[in-house]
Amino acid sequence: MRTVLSAITWALASVLIILLVTLPINTRTQLIASLLVVAVMVVIKLLKAEGKWRLVALAFGTAMVLRYVYWRTTSTLPPMSQLENFIPGLLVYLAEMYSVLMLALSLFVVSMPLPPRPPYKRRGGELPTVDVFVPSYNEDVDLLANTLAAARNMDYPPEKLTVWLLDDGGTVQKRKSANIMEAHMAELRHKVLQELCEELGVRYLTRERNEHAKAGNLNNGLQHSTGSLIAVFDADHAPGRDFLLETVGYFDENPKLFLVQTPHFFLNPDPVERNLRTFERMPSENEMFYGIIQRGLDKWNAAFFCGSAAVLNRKALEVSNGFSGVSITEDCETALDLHGLGWHSIYVDRPLIAGLQPATFASFIGQRSRWAQGMMQILRFRFPPLKRGLSLAQRLCYMSSTLFWLFPFPRTIFLFAPLFYLFFDLEIFTSSGGEFLVYSLAYMVVNLMMQNYLYGSFRWPWISELYEYVQTVHLLPAVISVILNPRKPTFKVTAKDESVSVSRLSEISRPFFVIFFVLLVAFGISVYRIYAEPYKADVTLVVGGWNLLNIILAGCALGVVSERGERQASRRVKVSRRCQFGIDGRWFTATIENVSVHGASVQVHTEGFRDIEIGKMGALRFQPHSDLPVSDLPIEIRNFNAVGDVTSIGCRYMPQESTDHRLIADLIFANSAQWTQFQTSRRRNPGIIGGTLWFLGLAMYQTARGLSYLVRNTGRDKAAGAGR
Repeated sequence: MRTVLSAITWALASVLIILLVTLPINTRTQLIASLLVVAVMVVIKLLKAEGKWRLVALAFGTAMVLRYVYWRTTSTLPPMSQLENFIPGLLVYLAEMYSVLMLALSLFVVSMPLPPRPPYKRRGGELPTVDVFVPSYNEDVDLLANTLAAARNMDYPPEKLTVWLLDDGGTVQKRKSANIMEAHMAELRHKVLQELCEELGVRYLTRERNEHAKAGNLNNGLQHSTGSLIAVFDADHAPGRDFLLETVGYFDENPKLFLVQTPHFFLNPDPVERNLRTFERMPSENEMFYGIIQRGLDKWNAAFFCGSAAVLNRKALEVSNGFSGVSITEDCETALDLHGLGWHSIYVDRPLIAGLQPATFASFIGQRSRWAQGMMQILRFRFPPLKRGLSLAQRLCYMSSTLFWLFPFPRTIFLFAPLFYLFFDLEIFTSSGGEFLVYSLAYMVVNLMMQNYLYGSFRWPWISELYEYVQTVHLLPAVISVILNPRKPTFKVTAKDESVSVSRLSEISRPFFVIFFVLLVAFGISVYRIYAEPYKADVTLVVGGWNLLNIILAGCALGVVSERGERQASRRVKVSRRCQFGIDGRWFTATIENVSVHGASVQVHTEGFRDIEIGKMGALRFQPHSDLPVSDLPIEIRNFNAVGDVTSIGCRYMPQESTDHRLIADLIFANSAQWTQFQTSRRRNPGIIGGTLWFLGLAMYQTARGLSYLVRNTGRDKAAGAGR
């Protein structure tokens, strides 16, 4: 009876919404209705009402969005007889409908996401055997040493834990390459990594040929291992000490569980954060996905494998014949296959690994191009809406995840749509300026408020638009190419542990400056047309305002592609850890202030001792978090600054044996709680007005900075040309 009443209630509510959405009203009434809806949403937000009230606010916003869709569909499209207006007008309309569709899918996925799971409390019983896979291709040996050492440091019975380095850079195919230099480097890598693995107590495994990229490498590891669970870490993703104890227990509770996925936390900022200097004070882009979206997917049993920081069930992988390799995003594809076979997944919203993300804008775009092309391949070859075995909710979740990567198309249309009118006087939107403001402006405000409801402190206003724009310029051709030839893309490893030593323009920055100056010209034309054609001033003001918004985004993007130089090769993590600093046989009380993958900063109470020199060797002695014995970690003094009896010393690690690598890993990665604390410190919601004002200030500054980089770069090019 309750189910029937619920169905009747929803049916009546749907009919009522349809009647309200399609009700013919004048512009003034629409304005009043819009203001009332916005006021209700603001009140609910100010009262911080959650639960059902959150859904009420989203329902009001949805009604306004549907009202806008009805108006756009029935009243604004140019007549088909005017093809020069109809075709671009239809493109803009389709771009808007895509945005509405993605909003609808987002509402379904994250309107009421699961709360974060509490820390896992094991209920006894025998722990399962675990194989840890670290797939590698061309990563630096020191980077691999840190990850492998962190994996060996995990709190888990050693007889039940086997760590594997799956090396695709030292395959027989590469070692016998016709290219002598390539063969020599592969042979050298093969030998060095074998020695490293032997020292660390890690199994080294390579294969005959580099087939099926990362998926093939992981499947080769499956064939040579026997653990009931498989933990996967990228070469630059080092686990905290508690990773396995926080994840493996879930497999005891659900025999059909194939995946426990955890977030990817990054020690370094991405190029957008680094160049805009927002890393310390604003949530990272990936936090919206890992902090909200994955929890929403988890509610519908649709949280998917993200390629690393996850534990998988060997039995499930055997059923699906291993990791899928049809697309270049083997992680999401594997999860899609296993969900279709009736297996379950769990998402644990607590960062238990720390990794590195691309430092240069070019590498960032290369990574996102691979993600976008892989998702398009999944859409083409697996097509989630028709995938057998998926529930309706899972189909919608996978559609949301794959269709998102079509954003370069609508983003491009929104960028250039105002130019159709300003440059060519095309009428792609048949309405008055007043109607546009009443319907479109209300739609934009409500949309912003709904996004704020959904993502709040995880994503600030306008940041998503900026990220989409900076990716669109180069992702658009990548997405088009995979649509035309879905089998063309190949797996490319993202560059790890890069650094930018000097300030410069990115090598792929030119299109952003061209677009910015074109938009500036269009702005000048809009100002001219307001005075030259006053009878169309209302429409010109609206289109000019749209173009001005694009200029603000494009100007901020100039700062994104203006790479800031960094003195330090790697990002430092703040810690506060007591230790002893040794030099020349003397030991002093000290505190480790911050650490990186290469070195540490130490505050030493030297008590009048002054025999410290740059380049001199010393050692750090501290109590490890793991069961390692207290040992001396060799270091080299790189810089120092003495104030009284306290000396700040910058050290570089000088590892000489396997214990040293494990001590370094213990310093940086053992305590996963520090990553949660750092993320929490950045999470606050500035609100729509505060966030918008902040973004405007950021955009103005970054526009000026980007233009100054362009002037300096042009000056250097001229000087270099004169020198020739």
